[in-house]
Amino acid sequence: MPSLKWMVPQGPPRVFGIYKRVTSIGRAGANDVSIDSESLEAHHAQIVFDGRDFSVAAVDPDAVVQVNGKKKKKSKVFHQDKLTLGDVELVFSLYDESASRDAAVRAEPSDGAEIQGMMKLSDFNRRLLEIRSIPDQIEALLDAVIEVVHANKGFVILLRDGEPEVAAARNVDRQTIPDAVTQLSDSILRRCIDTRQPLIVSDAVNDTMFNSSESVLNLQLSSVMVAPLIAQGQLLGLIYVGNDNVVNLFEQSSLQILTVFAGQASLILQNAILLNQLTTDRDRMAGQLEAQRFGDIIGSCPSLQQVFRRVEKVAAADVNVLITGETGTGKELFARELHRRSNRAEGPFIVVNCGAIPENLMESELFGHIRGAFTGAVSTRQGSFQAADGGTLFLDEIGEMPLALQVKLLRALQERVVVKVGDTKPEAVDIRVLAATNRDLEVAIKEGSFREDLYYRLNVVNLHLPPLRERGDDIVILGKFLLHKYAAEFKSPVKGFTPKAIEAMRSYEWPGNVRQLENRIKKAIVLADKTLIGAEDLDLGDDPQRAVAPLSQAREDFTRRYILEVLERNGGNRTRTARDLGVDPRTIFRYLEREPEAPEPGGVTEG
Repeated sequence: MPSLKWMVPQGPPRVFGIYKRVTSIGRAGANDVSIDSESLEAHHAQIVFDGRDFSVAAVDPDAVVQVNGKKKKKSKVFHQDKLTLGDVELVFSLYDESASRDAAVRAEPSDGAEIQGMMKLSDFNRRLLEIRSIPDQIEALLDAVIEVVHANKGFVILLRDGEPEVAAARNVDRQTIPDAVTQLSDSILRRCIDTRQPLIVSDAVNDTMFNSSESVLNLQLSSVMVAPLIAQGQLLGLIYVGNDNVVNLFEQSSLQILTVFAGQASLILQNAILLNQLTTDRDRMAGQLEAQRFGDIIGSCPSLQQVFRRVEKVAAADVNVLITGETGTGKELFARELHRRSNRAEGPFIVVNCGAIPENLMESELFGHIRGAFTGAVSTRQGSFQAADGGTLFLDEIGEMPLALQVKLLRALQERVVVKVGDTKPEAVDIRVLAATNRDLEVAIKEGSFREDLYYRLNVVNLHLPPLRERGDDIVILGKFLLHKYAAEFKSPVKGFTPKAIEAMRSYEWPGNVRQLENRIKKAIVLADKTLIGAEDLDLGDDPQRAVAPLSQAREDFTRRYILEVLERNGGNRTRTARDLGVDPRTIFRYLEREPEAPEPGGVTEG
């Protein structure tokens, strides 16, 4: 049994046994552990056992309590923890160390059996942390129950559609019982299910309530206890133990112990149910992702599906493609998918970020240089055009390219010939050029910062990527995919989002699009101390900040988004959408044509 060892300054230690659920400590003689020390208050602290763990708590407001050198008002205590109360040093032990135990108040034998049962539960809880399999946890629980209540056998019974079903059956030798259902009393089980209260039948054969029961008579039962497994008001099942020996009839104290163990079993089963739900949700999400995946890109909204269809059409054609869209919409992913589906898939895929390279180095980066062409050119080096020979060259942020270099780029695209900086020898290259920008290049042409002829050379086919805020349920699907991906990568216990987090994700504008969503989820997983990520973990309040736009623009944006939402509900059918909205079908066409990239013919249906 647990004890407190008082490290007496002068003399041998004194040991106090802990026999009660609440053990008082103080200077007054009425305490369970009375120590005559001026540093202690009359009623200084107490040790409390809650059925699972021991804890120490200060009783007097002025009492000083330290656990392992740290001041605490209340704290769990474990084996060999050092407690300092005032100037008195005590060592807590889960085991009886009493060679010279102080004559503390002794409990009745039934109380001693109960506290021993509690100790078994406490030890079991610690061992439970090492068991990962739910069936193994249930069997370990049964073994512990059988041992502590001195039963011959035990059963965990789950309710499936209201009917009991044996989930585990063990005997005193820790072996699985075959044909377990034949050893249970239907009448005793039904009584516990109906009342949802623990039940003890000390002597079943002589019990006036059950001695006429056919199952009791047939099984020749001696003693039975049943306790309900309840979690959050829901009856999950029962824990059932029995004795076949009339010498070992169960007592009321044994039922109290069984009830405590049933509480622990309820937690195990609730966790098993939650785990099963998460597994089911994960499998369902995996199926959804597979159906909505386009290479490495995930999405099912009509506008994105339209882009997928266009990619399929142009991937094999060796033409230049301009990919437009806001920052973070996945332009490079689409460029890679075009390359992967093209006839150049076996060739290199070279990426050049035109916005990240200094202007004086851009020409060398694209076309290469020879030794001595400029200060620092200590050797001849090929450029991105030469490196991409036989494959694809992706020019990201093409709108940031200096005007002077645009002329040379245009020539290279027209003639498929490049000249290294400092050289005069032309080199032929066999490449396909994909370009991307988040700028409106037509506006840039009017402003004189982008060449019109280069624009048309690059924009043979245009792919415009929709922003995340217009992709409907894609936000949630992407969020769940990214959460499971990074939770596994970071070995995090995070399992999902709270309902409020999903609601906030849907309503937020996501100006940084998928990249912003990815970064928010990464941060939340790294900093999370819970299994579910909330809106606050994603830095999404109940009222997300949105950029202020003119009222006419806000009205226009809402109208377009609403039309796209209804269009998505109708599977892309424009005629049905116009009918639902009470407008002429030409209105739907007009709003779709106001998009930077008009829908591909065949992307939606007419009627």
